[in-house]
Amino acid sequence: MSKLIKDPDFSDLAALDAGEALSEPFGGGALERRPIAEQVATRIMGMIKSGNLRSGDRLPTEQQMGIAFGISRPPLREALKALTLMGVLESRQGGRYSVTDLSPSRLVAPFSTMLSFADYDVREHFEARVVVELELVRLCAERADEATRARILELAVDGRAFHEDPVAFRLLDIEFHRALYGGGGSRLLAAMAEGLYDVGLDVRRVASALPGVIEISVAQHVQIAEAVMARDGAAATAAYRRHLEHVRDTSGQAQDVIGAEAAAKR
Repeated sequence: MSKLIKDPDFSDLAALDAGEALSEPFGGGALERRPIAEQVATRIMGMIKSGNLRSGDRLPTEQQMGIAFGISRPPLREALKALTLMGVLESRQGGRYSVTDLSPSRLVAPFSTMLSFADYDVREHFEARVVVELELVRLCAERADEATRARILELAVDGRAFHEDPVAFRLLDIEFHRALYGGGGSRLLAAMAEGLYDVGLDVRRVASALPGVIEISVAQHVQIAEAVMARDGAAATAAYRRHLEHVRDTSGQAQDVIGAEAAAKR
């Protein structure tokens, strides 16, 4: 089983001494072969979006982050510099970085026009995901190397430990889907899929806390991963379609919950 820190943030990593450093890169596996700095920046932004890094949190040292991500310092520094220029991080005395006040303008994503609850359309969102992601999963079943296939299966199986922990599961879910996207061998489609994944995150946070949702998702992840391991593109896409339908339906339920809670506060 890969190491995934329960409710992880970088303050946990900062407490590790050299002897306790992660033996595997943080998040369940090595970073894919896209520009490394871009991947690191994306991972840190993902932790911020998920709430595992919050305003004022101090990141570990560069050495500790390098161990956690399994990379050298130059791409790490490039990622930290980019996030600093974006206003997401700020450099403090002693060379450590901290998360800024995170005003909304700093966290705008490519699909930001769809992120507000009022404008979010569940069915429109998942129509787009079906078009992009089913093809990526088919390609992943055909093209992924053995290490990527093994990582996908490991991430899927590891999810069984998080049926009652929505935060930890969401982190694992991000890594599982990114591994699938990367395994397809199409950088452009993978970038589109990641952008679509990030749409409606507030709804997804609520959905992941609904009874039974995580358990079903994990079982579906395992089915997808086993089909990918078997290089069965048809089975992988069929299983992934069922998973997207589950995510779509539970997102709709979560949207109803959010709407009801907002109405009750008026």
